[in-house]
Amino acid sequence: MPSLRAAALTDIGRVRRENEDRLICDPKLLLFGVADGVGGLPGGAEAAELAINEVTAAFRALSPGTDPDLPEIAERANVAVGRLGLKLSPAMGIGTTLTVGCIRGSTLRIAHVGDSRCYAIHAGELTCLTEDHSVENEAKSRRARGEIVYYHEANRHALTRCIGQPSRVEVDVITRPLASGDRYLFCTDGVTRLIADAEIGALMEKHDDPTAGLREIIATAVTRGGPDNATGVMVYIDRP
Repeated sequence: MPSLRAAALTDIGRVRRENEDRLICDPKLLLFGVADGVGGLPGGAEAAELAINEVTAAFRALSPGTDPDLPEIAERANVAVGRLGLKLSPAMGIGTTLTVGCIRGSTLRIAHVGDSRCYAIHAGELTCLTEDHSVENEAKSRRARGEIVYYHEANRHALTRCIGQPSRVEVDVITRPLASGDRYLFCTDGVTRLIADAEIGALMEKHDDPTAGLREIIATAVTRGGPDNATGVMVYIDRP
């Protein structure tokens, strides 16, 4: 069992009437992450909560020593949210992002769908381990392959995949070896759209206590207008 410290915090912000973010911070399951109900669709909070609950239930059902099948667990959440969407919003469906990490041995494994993020600090260097699944990023990738792609500026942040979509969801799986002193932040775009990566890294390193560090990160997003819910889970690895 690794030695770690973790903290979790969410804030509704200053504009939204409901908090549609959900989180998991379970040191016993060694499971951490966030989900953000898709804006513009009904049932965002329900989608995020169901996704987190499905993932948590899947991990609790694992036999001791079993490695989780992250794509399959995410797909199970995808199907469950899709079914709920048929009830809550038959015309449009419902959806959520999902970025969760589990620790097995001395390795962090991340399942990622959408535009929530996971950042890592290792040896003083910040890395964003995830890539936003957005219209803008997909256009960049296709252009790099020589394709001619256009998109409307208003749609640049629109998601190209989410939990709750009718088709099988493509899940990014990221594997990261753990080292003493590593720090990880799972957060929603209510944080990342208000705080630049470099500043996020500085705030992750600033405090010896993960709770204090996370409080400052969330407070910074909220004091800059808080146009969206802001949610984060911070994990400090003391010993892998």
